[in-house]
Amino acid sequence: MNFDAMTAAPVNSAPRRAETLAALKAEERKLMTDRELIRALETLLQHADELDEKTRREAELTRREALRLERIPADALAEHNRLLGVASAAWREAKKRDDFGLFRPYLQGVFESSRRLALLARPESDPYDTLLDENEEGMSRAFLDPFFRGLREALVPLIGRIAKRPKPDASFLHGHFPREKQLAFSRELMGLMGIDGRRCALGEAEHPYTTFISRNDVRMTTHVYEDRVHANMFSILHEGGHALYELGISEELEGSPLGHGASAGMHESQSRLYENLIGRSRGFAELILPVLKRYFPEALGGVSPAEFFLAVNRAEPSMKRTEADELTYCLHVMIRYELEKALIRGDISAEDVPRRWNALCGEYLGIVPETDSEGCLQDMHWGSGLIGYFPTYALGNAYGAQILAHMKKELDFDGLISAGNIEPITLWLREHIHKYGMLKTPADLIRSASGEDFDPRYYVDYLTSKFSKLYRL
Repeated sequence: MNFDAMTAAPVNSAPRRAETLAALKAEERKLMTDRELIRALETLLQHADELDEKTRREAELTRREALRLERIPADALAEHNRLLGVASAAWREAKKRDDFGLFRPYLQGVFESSRRLALLARPESDPYDTLLDENEEGMSRAFLDPFFRGLREALVPLIGRIAKRPKPDASFLHGHFPREKQLAFSRELMGLMGIDGRRCALGEAEHPYTTFISRNDVRMTTHVYEDRVHANMFSILHEGGHALYELGISEELEGSPLGHGASAGMHESQSRLYENLIGRSRGFAELILPVLKRYFPEALGGVSPAEFFLAVNRAEPSMKRTEADELTYCLHVMIRYELEKALIRGDISAEDVPRRWNALCGEYLGIVPETDSEGCLQDMHWGSGLIGYFPTYALGNAYGAQILAHMKKELDFDGLISAGNIEPITLWLREHIHKYGMLKTPADLIRSASGEDFDPRYYVDYLTSKFSKLYRL
């Protein structure tokens, strides 16, 4: 239903769909808070040391969710889900019309409702910490504040040095690239990535995203801009990374509480790995440019792989997070992180968001959006109730860099991409990340894949090395 809402459903369908989703959520709550289920879970967890790993983890995660739902009254949960159903539709219309006023009351409502539910779920905790933990198990402001501070201290001076260097030509990425040809290219790119078309469908949405119904029913979306070819290409790579994660989860976990990706951050590690670590590599430029030339010979016929590589790695502040370069990307995430903290605390209201957004853009990126559609209305997340999700994009980047560093000890990563043989990379990720679903925590997955605890320095070192070479610093 959510996929239909984002891709094909008419605008006026939102209120009724919101009622339906609220009713379904209410039924889910009844099942999850049933006293017989709770007693069974408590009995299992009292004998946790006697359980196999899968059963123990299922019991832990199910009890965690049941406890959350037990503490939230049914009417509060139903009202929250009704609100999300209409808020998402309001966001789409507001973005289309460039009218923040259409979305403002819904945005205020979503943050107030999210705060209320977080306090009900964990009255002893800071509500934003609760929301962060729901998206990324174990995350909190105490972890993220120094994480983002460290990124700012390392990257802002590097961005400043690069700003003084000549920029590579990227003009050939802009022009006229017909929608149908871009969609045909998208499907060929999905094939190159090894995405099984019998298990994964592609649609179009205002904001690209991927949803997971089962390991045999994954739905990707993209958004085609006919004036720039790279936006769709990187959307497919990004959403394809999400899809490959779900498609690679062990069949034994299908239908169980463990049958999805470990966390939002771990999911983003996979999407950003395909989008950036593969998609913005020199080897991928050599692989994909001939394919693009078949579809768009007039625009790209005279472009070399070296020129294409430099163009897709052009580093300069931009308005759109989804089209930001690797170097400035996390600054976009920091803007949203600061706003979320302030909105949840009540330091600002929804009315203040455009002004505060623009101020933070000026402070972090040195540019200010001309419209709210390219500013505070650009992302679907808040209208969908995804509060506390944005930091997982930055965590995913950092997870991915650490995973890559250790993968390269076993695979000729660059050589495989240049040869158009991405399958061994996907198989390595399936063996070390994908197949486990939610069986392992994000921290355990990083530890088992890399042999050490999470370390953001891998990400900083990766960016520093790559962009210092690119810009000859």
